[in-house]
Amino acid sequence: MTRQTNRNDMLDESRELKTLLSSWAKVVRNTNLPQPPSYDGPPVSITHLTEKSGEVTEGACFIARVRETSDGHPYIADAIANGAGMILAQRAENELDTMIPPEVVFLRVPDTAVAQAWLAAAWEGFPSRQLVMIGITGTDGKTSTANILLAMLRAADLRTGLLSTTRVVIGEEEEPLALHVTTPESPVVQHHLRRMVDAGMTHCILEATSHGLAQHRVSAIDFDLAVVTNITHEHLDYHGDFEGYLAAKSRLFAALGDPAWQLETRNPAKKRQLKTAVLNRDDKSYGRLATAARARQLTYALHNEADAAGTQIEYSPGGTDFVMRLRREAFPAAPAEVKLSSPLAGEFNVYNTLAAGAASLALGASADAIARGLRDLEPISGRMERIDENQPFTVIVDFAHTPNALSEAIRAARSMTGGRVITVFGSAGKRDIAKRRRMAEISAQLADLTVLTAEDPRTESLEAILQAMADGCTREGGREAETFWRVPDRGKAIYFALSLAEAGDLVLVCGKGHEQSMCFGTTEYPWDDREATVVALRALLNDQPMPDLGLPTFADNV
Repeated sequence: MTRQTNRNDMLDESRELKTLLSSWAKVVRNTNLPQPPSYDGPPVSITHLTEKSGEVTEGACFIARVRETSDGHPYIADAIANGAGMILAQRAENELDTMIPPEVVFLRVPDTAVAQAWLAAAWEGFPSRQLVMIGITGTDGKTSTANILLAMLRAADLRTGLLSTTRVVIGEEEEPLALHVTTPESPVVQHHLRRMVDAGMTHCILEATSHGLAQHRVSAIDFDLAVVTNITHEHLDYHGDFEGYLAAKSRLFAALGDPAWQLETRNPAKKRQLKTAVLNRDDKSYGRLATAARARQLTYALHNEADAAGTQIEYSPGGTDFVMRLRREAFPAAPAEVKLSSPLAGEFNVYNTLAAGAASLALGASADAIARGLRDLEPISGRMERIDENQPFTVIVDFAHTPNALSEAIRAARSMTGGRVITVFGSAGKRDIAKRRRMAEISAQLADLTVLTAEDPRTESLEAILQAMADGCTREGGREAETFWRVPDRGKAIYFALSLAEAGDLVLVCGKGHEQSMCFGTTEYPWDDREATVVALRALLNDQPMPDLGLPTFADNV
């Protein structure tokens, strides 16, 4: 069953400020975990927490968040005008342009993002203490690994919830998340964790993005197990360089060594669970994360010795068969080898499955449950998802939007066809610009034909983005109008790529996957690559032109 969360779901009842601060203080007592600010004023009731002045209603706590490109302090006056009963800020009151009325509580903290996370956790009763918390991070493969792990744990009869970057799953309920979301903000995360506890979940799988870690969206969570997929080139526009990006990812593993919370858990599985890091032995992040993780460490790999190693791999258009070889010292209760049959294609999904398999074993699942969960895995939305309209060639939609992910998707496509591989992709505006050239170079090297198109250009010039990508193709020997093309409108680009395909070829539409919109300027236009590809295929097979799907680029004369 699918439902949509309403923001009002999170405004159930008010909380007393002193009660929140007291609860926070008790949980972190005698530890070096973040401590609450002191408050000895009169009792004040808070209706909800928000960092958006437009969401402030009577009695709300407005949080003046400070980010790389924004600052909430100038909006304090608006928040007060809208009825805020409390202001949480990083600046001193005398540094503000606004006078704080005496009836409004003003608390200053070192970091409003950290304080927001702990207040949100206190608001919900620190739900992560009642769940075995599994955090999954990495550049590519987080969502796939999370969904594979969910299937394995459910097959092991473990009541497991999921909070990914695409959806929330609690029991039989499922709901999508907001457009272009990474890890949600801490009040949303904590609210969903509370819902999981109330629904009787014992385990939770949580995708922890680099933004979510750097911005403390997943702080105030008692993690039990941390998994990394890989760490490659991504988000350097935000983190500055690879070292900053890796440092953000490391936070998840460092959290395993946090002091014990002063709050008893009622979950027997959490009481038994050893703090564990699951690391990719083949990835260049291994050394850094192994140092950061002050916990039991389990490794997985294809090319190095590891606790869970993939071997005897056989790829086919319908999936992948392989053997997971287990080190006895790491998994004494498991068999030495587990035969696995996966509906997922490509080497990168073997890595994702090994990560999920090692995590499942660490959480007490049996080898049989792992095999059954993988075998019965449902298609993962927008991840190597087939689109079939009885066309004589294969069409795949995938979320690959990084250089590494595109490379792996093309390699997986090669294992699925003996024909040509035709790619369609773009590169987002207001994001890491180095990806544009690199992704185009990769496609020129590995694919047979490349169609460059729009992918959330935002306020940047789409023409300039496509020029940078075209330069990358040319640098690798690509010839425009022969081996690569620029088609600004994404719908027309998909249609054009399909028109190039012959029997036995494979068309790979990359970059958007499950996402439901595309941003031009500051406007989000409804968009779904899977639906657009179906429309394009039906039009092509019926000798009709590509219909207008509502993007502002459709009128382009291409």
